[in-house]
Amino acid sequence: MSEPDEPVIDVWSNWWDSDFFRVAPDLSRLSRKFGMPDRTCLDLSDLLAQAKSGNVSRIVLSATAFPGSTSTNDVVAAVVDEAPELLVGCASVDPREGIKAVRALRQSVRVLNFRALKLLPYLYEKPPNHAIYFPLYAACVEEDVPVLILTGHTAVQQASEPGRPHYLDEVALHFPELTIIAGHAGFPWTQELISLAWKHDTVYIDTSGHRPKHFPSELVRYMDSYGRHKVLFGTGYPLMAYDDALKDLSEMALKPETRRAFLHENARNIWGWHDH
Repeated sequence: MSEPDEPVIDVWSNWWDSDFFRVAPDLSRLSRKFGMPDRTCLDLSDLLAQAKSGNVSRIVLSATAFPGSTSTNDVVAAVVDEAPELLVGCASVDPREGIKAVRALRQSVRVLNFRALKLLPYLYEKPPNHAIYFPLYAACVEEDVPVLILTGHTAVQQASEPGRPHYLDEVALHFPELTIIAGHAGFPWTQELISLAWKHDTVYIDTSGHRPKHFPSELVRYMDSYGRHKVLFGTGYPLMAYDDALKDLSEMALKPETRRAFLHENARNIWGWHDH
């Protein structure tokens, strides 16, 4: 668990309720592979209870855009409205829709008050340095929101190549004002992602998808030393429980300043949150 009164910010969670899992069979299979089929039917009351148990003070809750998805920006906005002191909306748009996607992103930020964009490149079968994403990156810079980009293997039965971290090098070079949060620690190419986070001031690493006890050793060394300000806590909720992740973390011999940076300070610095 977190230390007493130590806040936790989850930068990578998903609004995946039972309706969503019905239209996303790959993710249903993944939950069974993890041995957690019960986590495919969680509702808002479950999320709130689990967050309270883990002393979680903020959750960046994202939509997931693909044809037929039930986790739309409007649906997530309605969920956020139920617990605005805890939940922060994160947009998802289909980059294959061109300017329509850009308009949807801007509407999410300006009208729905969402504070990030999440992209899962494997869904769109294009790596993140492809031209279809560039208008969205430009819009993120103009709207002053970070982009969360899935890196690493997909775990589901779709090609993992779009998740290679090295594609982000070109993105960071083209858009030096864009804050990039690379999800899932880039596993199994974690060292590749660490090198990019060291190279680019604007590239950060999210650890969702991995319980702390399974963090790659090179990531632990990085976050406990010269990368202390570049690694963020995320769960990939609902596919990870807060109690499990925080219990693992309490058993790791991290420096106190590393724990604080990882659990909340780095996220606060990115988003400018200073009220918790």
